[in-house]
Amino acid sequence: MNTKRLGTSDLFITPIGFGAWAVGGGGWEFGWGAQDDRDSIAAIREALAAGVNWIDTAAVYGLGHSEEVVARALEGMNNRPYVFTKCSMVWDDHRQIHHSLKAASIRRECEASLRRLRVEAIDLYQIHWPDPDEDVEEGWATLAALKTEGKVRHIGVSNFDVEEMERAQAIAPITSLQPRYSLLHREIEAEILPFCARENIGVIAYSPMASGLLTGAMTPERIAGLPADDWRKRHPDFQEPRLSRNLRLVRLLRAIGRPQGSTPAEVAVAWVLHNSAMTGAIVGARRPDQVRGVVGAANFHLSPREVAEIEAFFAKVAA
Repeated sequence: MNTKRLGTSDLFITPIGFGAWAVGGGGWEFGWGAQDDRDSIAAIREALAAGVNWIDTAAVYGLGHSEEVVARALEGMNNRPYVFTKCSMVWDDHRQIHHSLKAASIRRECEASLRRLRVEAIDLYQIHWPDPDEDVEEGWATLAALKTEGKVRHIGVSNFDVEEMERAQAIAPITSLQPRYSLLHREIEAEILPFCARENIGVIAYSPMASGLLTGAMTPERIAGLPADDWRKRHPDFQEPRLSRNLRLVRLLRAIGRPQGSTPAEVAVAWVLHNSAMTGAIVGARRPDQVRGVVGAANFHLSPREVAEIEAFFAKVAA
């Protein structure tokens, strides 16, 4: 795969990165249901064998479990990928999640992530959410200090708006932003992406397949059968009235990809990467076959006509 520089850093990343949210498993507030660690490790290794050179995880995914699984998958590897993780979402003894950007809390999180990932330094450390708002400056200053100390190589933010990024930049440069971005969620196009382009802030999109909805594997029956601890079961994108429209979009993506033997998932991710402001997209997978069904997005390029077809779909829906 080709690589692209992430912001002003020395990280050159592939168009697709492995997303390790789902491999954290179930039993927590934003879990995806039960997950076999053996499948997770096999999926990570499948992605790396296909040329993917970065993994994105977070301390909170599976309440630490995702980071542990990533470490197991990378054990013994000489040519290791970049590993990105996040802080600010913490949990208590009752597995209840809350947010903290206090310096002491972030330092504890960083040390715990280093232990779970079994690394001496984290390649990219990100604030997961700008919450609480009044502590954004304290949190970002702490990440800058961790970089100076060599515990993390680069620092970024996730889910920040322009005003929040400006506040952070007054303290230390931002390597990258990680926002939600897909055909179903395009809110960042108006202000956030132009700001990142002007400021040379890298952008790595999460949920480019809308949490699996645009893969072509979702049906009303499958959604109804999702386990109770899969957060998607409660999300409006997976419920009517949005669901029928979203599944019609999947049919269009399948038609666009068919001539080249590409899946709806690959077309959906390729659409995200089509935006020149994007550095890369995070693609989650729970099994090796899911990796094989989306990794081709790195080399799938939408034609102007195909982009116009997709835009016409949304114009018709909005009319």
